[in-house]
Amino acid sequence: MEKNKSVNSQLNGKRQGGGGLHRPNAVMHRGEKAKNFKGAIKKLLEYIGSYKPGIIAGFILAAISTAFNIIGPNVTGEVTTAMFDGFMSKLNGTGNGIDFGYIAQKLIFLLTLFLLSTLFSYIQGWIMSGISMKISYRFRKDISEKINRMPLKYFDRTTHGEVLSRVTNDVDTISQTLNQSLTQIITSATTFIGTLIMMLIISWQLTLVALLIVPVSLLLIAFVVNFSQKYFKQQQDYLGHVNGHVEEMYGGHLVMKAFNGEAKSIEEFEKSNNLLYKAAWKSQFLSSVMMPIMNFIGNLGYVFICILGGYLAVKKTITVGDIQAFIIYVRNFTQPISQLANVSNILQQTAASAERVFEFLDEEEEIADTDKHINLHNIQGNVDFANVHFGYTPDKIIINDFSASVKRGQKVAIVGPTGAGKTTMVKLLMRFYDVNEGAILIDGHDIRDFTRNDLRSMFGMVLQDTWLYNGSIMENIRYGRLDATDEEVIAAAKAAHVDSFVHTLPDGYNMILNEEASNISQGQKQLITIARAILANPKILIFDEATSSVDTRTEFQIKKAMDNLMQNRTSFIIAHRLSTIRDADLILVMNHGDIVEQGNHKELLAKDGFYANLYNSQFEDAKTG
Repeated sequence: MEKNKSVNSQLNGKRQGGGGLHRPNAVMHRGEKAKNFKGAIKKLLEYIGSYKPGIIAGFILAAISTAFNIIGPNVTGEVTTAMFDGFMSKLNGTGNGIDFGYIAQKLIFLLTLFLLSTLFSYIQGWIMSGISMKISYRFRKDISEKINRMPLKYFDRTTHGEVLSRVTNDVDTISQTLNQSLTQIITSATTFIGTLIMMLIISWQLTLVALLIVPVSLLLIAFVVNFSQKYFKQQQDYLGHVNGHVEEMYGGHLVMKAFNGEAKSIEEFEKSNNLLYKAAWKSQFLSSVMMPIMNFIGNLGYVFICILGGYLAVKKTITVGDIQAFIIYVRNFTQPISQLANVSNILQQTAASAERVFEFLDEEEEIADTDKHINLHNIQGNVDFANVHFGYTPDKIIINDFSASVKRGQKVAIVGPTGAGKTTMVKLLMRFYDVNEGAILIDGHDIRDFTRNDLRSMFGMVLQDTWLYNGSIMENIRYGRLDATDEEVIAAAKAAHVDSFVHTLPDGYNMILNEEASNISQGQKQLITIARAILANPKILIFDEATSSVDTRTEFQIKKAMDNLMQNRTSFIIAHRLSTIRDADLILVMNHGDIVEQGNHKELLAKDGFYANLYNSQFEDAKTG
């Protein structure tokens, strides 16, 4: 039960914190250092080391399958020679003609080779497909688990699209390479070596001519690969930027439209998209020109081989079938070089993707939880802030020497102008961030002595920025306590006045909210989150402008429900409308990260200080309006 309570508070807190209080649109700068191709490939090989036996088996099967194919042209050459010699002997009257029995045996042998090659190729494909999917699953699982171990400061400087790009595009690139390109390296290498051996057996002279093609091809490959590497890196980087921008604009399209930001959004998208287009065009063009150039070089080789082959056949050095087989081998000899050229480009892209994924997996994690165990049943809810100092960056401390003592059951209001540090205090209390100096204590225990799960299970949060997921209203309320019965969920909904409107909606409690929960009003969303907090039944409550999105009548109803909920529970209320917190037991007045005043409403008004100015200014603004 306690564990389930923490789910609501954790995810609500991450939603609130993930956008970044001070840097909501900051983008993580990547690509400052040159990509380390060898290092990325080495790390990828280490990562997939547990699948080594299966990969080796796949390589062996691929090599055997390729070897059977290599023998094929030699057999067809023997068939061609037998047919040619039989035809010529019959024509010259010096023999019995074509030996169809011998040809039939060779054709059956050839068919057997091809069937075995197909069988081994199928088994190899089945093995490698399974391994690549398992590795993709492991990558996504590791990334998902890593996200939950990372501090919120990472998401303050990284767009959601950047992270999604690593989970989708980069992992898919690695998966496709493992499934296709790795075995292609083996088949290409086997074809190259096996074909070279068969060519030497047929004629070393023709082989020498064919080998002249290799240096030209290798030089061309080396040039293109070296030139295209930077464009593959840029392509992956710019793709992440485009995804990040699209995700942000889609998620905030209402705000973007409300502030007439379409032109600015399109301008930024076109800028990123143009960079992606240029990098992708160059990388793909350099890859695509390889095959035409290699084919041209190969065709030149055929011309010289045909001339020399005809000369050797006239001198009876080789047979007609050997020439036919050799031409097939030459084609098979140049094809692996072209394939290796394409694979090398793919490996460049794979290395870039792997490095991006490993960069994410190697990111700094939250400080590990303590090994201590504190009995939560004995926690009363006394909270002390002892000389707290905090800054989102070490060089800019925004909370200076914050101290306050809150007793069990007290209702504490935190007020102050925008940027005073009110929400930051809540983030520190929930340990979404750790303090730079000082300590936050609950019943005398430093919150760092609790595990994060235990700590957050004591809190229930209702934020101004509501968080609902794609599911029914019943499921969204039950998120506060996953083992709650339908009756308990409905009781919480009635206490939060959700029941009063839910029956007017299609399907009632079973109505499915869309991804943005835009099929209900903002006020209704807030009521559902309050019902979730009521269901969680926590020891400490946090309300961050919880009633800011509801009308006056509903606010009054919610306030009554909240008063009942807050009885005998320590409650923190962040408020901008000071009229809503006049009955608070303690009001902490913050400005520039410091508590400048504290006391109840009457005491603070009597001081005629900062709080009094804030309070009176609201009524002055109302009169002016």
